[in-house]
Amino acid sequence: MKLGVFSISLAVKDLKASKAFYETLGFYVFAGQIERQYLIMKNDKTLLGLFQGMFENNILTFNPGWDENAQTLENFEDIRTIQQHLKSHGLKLHSEVSASTSGPGSLTVIDPDGNVILIDQHV
Repeated sequence: MKLGVFSISLAVKDLKASKAFYETLGFYVFAGQIERQYLIMKNDKTLLGLFQGMFENNILTFNPGWDENAQTLENFEDIRTIQQHLKSHGLKLHSEVSASTSGPGSLTVIDPDGNVILIDQHV
């Protein structure tokens, strides 16, 4: 199963302080807006989302259909296919995408340790 590009979405307390910290580690702003309380930072092929006030805990994020430059992949597994696979293997989803739709959609599942995994398709 291809989940797409991986990033971690961090719930930060001070977006400007986090931005400065990760810039020191070699990350640069790839997308997002400070005014909208989020930034996507990049270092080589590593993506890191910084989100202030949007959610409580850190989230593991996968984006089917995207590469690490947010470019659409020619071939990818649609989120509805991924969702069906997860459900057929007995995983209980925290949120689902409607199977009757196409295009963008998202789902969440929580791992055995309480970590939230977001699968978020933008195409």
